[in-house]
Amino acid sequence: QVQLVESGGGLVQAGGSLRLSCAASERAFSSYHMGWFRQAPGKEREFVAAITWSGGSTYYADFVKGRFTISKDNAKNTVYLRMNSLKPEDTAVYYCAADAWGDVSYEAYAYEYWGQGTQVTVSS
Repeated sequence: QVQLVESGGGLVQAGGSLRLSCAASERAFSSYHMGWFRQAPGKEREFVAAITWSGGSTYYADFVKGRFTISKDNAKNTVYLRMNSLKPEDTAVYYCAADAWGDVSYEAYAYEYWGQGTQVTVSS
């Protein structure tokens, strides 16, 4: 069972930056595709970004392109989400997830393991 623990969330003003981290409990992390999703109150969970197991390819939702960067450090069993130019509409609980099988996916159902989430609040 893979355990994922997110950190780095908090309160920031619009235009500010945060870096989220997600630490995995297992060495097999290096073979997992990783994703970040978010869920705002009253809304469905949505895809934010994903990265292949090697870190060689990254994927982003249109609404974060150019502002967010996903990266993966297999030596530290950690995936990051750097968030710049934050907007109030980025306010949500952010979750990291691990996909141990198949191709990297934009769909939440493809990810087998999930963290508990970290709150990001952007004030206007």
